[in-house]
Amino acid sequence: MSSDNLDLAVIVGSVREGRFAPVVADWFVRQAERHGRFTVNLVDLADTPLPLALPPVPPAVDPDLARPAGMADLTARIAAADAIVVLTPDYNRSFPAALKAAIDWHYTEWAAKPIGFVGYSGASGGLLAIEQLRQVFGELHAHTIRDYVSFPRYYELFGQDGELLAPEGPEAAAKVMLDQLLWWGSVLHDARRDRPFAEASR
Repeated sequence: MSSDNLDLAVIVGSVREGRFAPVVADWFVRQAERHGRFTVNLVDLADTPLPLALPPVPPAVDPDLARPAGMADLTARIAAADAIVVLTPDYNRSFPAALKAAIDWHYTEWAAKPIGFVGYSGASGGLLAIEQLRQVFGELHAHTIRDYVSFPRYYELFGQDGELLAPEGPEAAAKVMLDQLLWWGSVLHDARRDRPFAEASR
């Protein structure tokens, strides 16, 4: 891999038992690695304890408020990422609680970074969750990418081996999104380096 590759964190937002997320995540990670311009870091929220009870303000705002020790690796991965892809299903027309907890336990780690989305669900393909996530990440000063990858009725699209039955469309969509992430990720990486992002206190 080139030393110029961007660090891409792929966050798996579903933690429920029997989830389909690992199949979609494995497919997308292969697309990102094939793209050739990213160093891919798969971040599975099922591996991290995510308390729903939050401190009064995000720990990044008040350094005296420590996150749980088990969250240190997740925090480091988000902070190190130049670009982020969130993989989410629709649960009751929204995104999973674990994903919201992971977002809310962090703050400055998201700022001035591009966020892309891969969605899947029975009907909308995750688009209901994605549209809500755009609003959430906007509040955190992140830049959400216009294009996305979506798998409506995902159970009809993947074979028993985890491979797509008709890969051309999703692969093309992934390429478009990754190209956008590369552009925004490169620009914002240099901007954060040359002019650190300043935000108003909450």
